[in-house]
Amino acid sequence: MKLTMQSLSEARWLRKAAAMLNRRNLAVAATAALLAGCQVIPKTETVATVPVPEATPEPTPTALPTDSTRHRVALLVPLSGSAAEVGQSLANATTMALLDTNADNLRITTYDTSRGAAAAARQAIADGNKLILGPLLSENVPAVQSAARPASVPAIAFSNDTSIASADVFVMGHIPEQSIRRSIEYARRNGSNNFGALLPEGDYGQRSYSALTNSLRDYGGNLVAFERYARGNTSIVGAAQRLRTRGGYDTVLIADGARLAIQSGGELRADGAEGVRILGTELWSGESNLTRAGSINGALFSAVSDGRFRRFSDSYETRFGTKPYRIATLGYDAVLLTLRIARDWQVGSDFPQDRLYDRGGFLGVDGPFRFGRDGIAERALEVRQVSGNQVIAVDPAPSSFGG
Repeated sequence: MKLTMQSLSEARWLRKAAAMLNRRNLAVAATAALLAGCQVIPKTETVATVPVPEATPEPTPTALPTDSTRHRVALLVPLSGSAAEVGQSLANATTMALLDTNADNLRITTYDTSRGAAAAARQAIADGNKLILGPLLSENVPAVQSAARPASVPAIAFSNDTSIASADVFVMGHIPEQSIRRSIEYARRNGSNNFGALLPEGDYGQRSYSALTNSLRDYGGNLVAFERYARGNTSIVGAAQRLRTRGGYDTVLIADGARLAIQSGGELRADGAEGVRILGTELWSGESNLTRAGSINGALFSAVSDGRFRRFSDSYETRFGTKPYRIATLGYDAVLLTLRIARDWQVGSDFPQDRLYDRGGFLGVDGPFRFGRDGIAERALEVRQVSGNQVIAVDPAPSSFGG
């Protein structure tokens, strides 16, 4: 599922933990606003909001004075429009990371991509930034890259669209393929042999299908049947009925969010099929209604650990007076990553991009992660199970990478 304006409105997985950040009165993008910060971008020295002009930008020394002791890093996120609150949450999280670490060697400047991603990127380059954190939306990557590549400035994007990854664009978002692969591996170790699948039409469904077939190729097992359906209506129920009629499976992947999984789960387990194992995806993470639906009790899904996120969320709320978006951790962790690399990064020089490929990876709020040579973040995921009125971890995430 690409992180675009369209997917922001669909992706409720950007919201997290029922009591902590699934604020149902706000939506993602057109329906996406979970964060209305009391002070969106704190007016500190470390974060400055720079207006993006229409003309070809020139350096703005009055906004960013010559600095011989701090690295200049640009944060490119939307600060107005329908995705503004997501961008503001990321911006607040980067500020929080600087405050938490007492960092005095980074200057992070925020540029508003909603006024034009290309102009924002050109201004960031003109201002002397050597690293870009962002953009949020995959559709903005080409415009950012066109300005950044000639200056040898890499970007660490917050999208989960793997197709935008390249030699100088790194994808930091949570990847559905990794969630599905982790769940299939666990299910195979625990008795699942024959798989069915309910797959939505569109990009997310196709990516889920590829992840499922690739995982079965690597771990064994058979894909005996699958059904596609249109998102946003009750067609998943009909797809579940057709799948149950075909039969022959012991495990079914429902590649969608909790609401549609609950609708279809009862159909999959009807008429003596109560023992069917159900698998979800990372879209289930933080959905409180999972524990209120018997139709998917016992279901499994994989996601990053929430152990550190709970502390992050509480600290964020104390500072900004509201709960963060789940995706805000990407902004926080991007700063931690930058600070680690900055230990051996000379101020004023190009960002040492090769350091991003450290096989030992980096540790953040979302646990260990590392970038492959394909530019995609690999994450350590735990397997969770819906168990009565709670969701519990049944197979913990690795605490580190083996190298």
